[in-house]
Amino acid sequence: MQDCVIILASNSPRRKKLIEQLRLNYIQIKLEYNENINEFTSPLEYSLKLSQKKLEQAKNHILSSQLEINKKILLTADTIVTYDNKIFEKPNNEKEAFEILKYLSGKTHKVITTYSLLNLSNNKQITNSVITDVTFWELSDDVILEYISKGNPLDKAGAYGIQDDFGAVLVKEIKGCYYNVVGLPISYLYRDLLELC
Repeated sequence: MQDCVIILASNSPRRKKLIEQLRLNYIQIKLEYNENINEFTSPLEYSLKLSQKKLEQAKNHILSSQLEINKKILLTADTIVTYDNKIFEKPNNEKEAFEILKYLSGKTHKVITTYSLLNLSNNKQITNSVITDVTFWELSDDVILEYISKGNPLDKAGAYGIQDDFGAVLVKEIKGCYYNVVGLPISYLYRDLLELC
């Protein structure tokens, strides 16, 4: 796999850090995506469609550029938080972040990360979704406000980051892949990369 170069088409600093953990050759390109998905039947389908839509947009961007594509694997991903068929992506402001965290308080929600891979040399593609259950403690208003003031809820699905120093205290337990909650289930991703390379 050392012959392959991963093109991480994501603005996320967390995904960049997780890719670095795999010690793979990679480059990061930052794109503004059109993330509008109008029709879907479930949060999982929404996540799948969004990751694949990002992949198509990133592929078109790369093919229209002068980037050499030989032995390169394109990677896009999307992470959502869902409870009771509602989807909680990044909040627009601190008020919205408070409302999301208050709603999720004491509940077990699901974090879905869907990633899409495309071998640009042969067009072989893999899309995979990983789901992790996350249970929050009962959160007082004071704890939520303290997290909002200390953390950075506005750039994270569900308005929290499990990897944040203070964000970790919101979480009572998880069932499934921890790295999936951070934004990229790297052990799953690694196996799919082996198949593509």
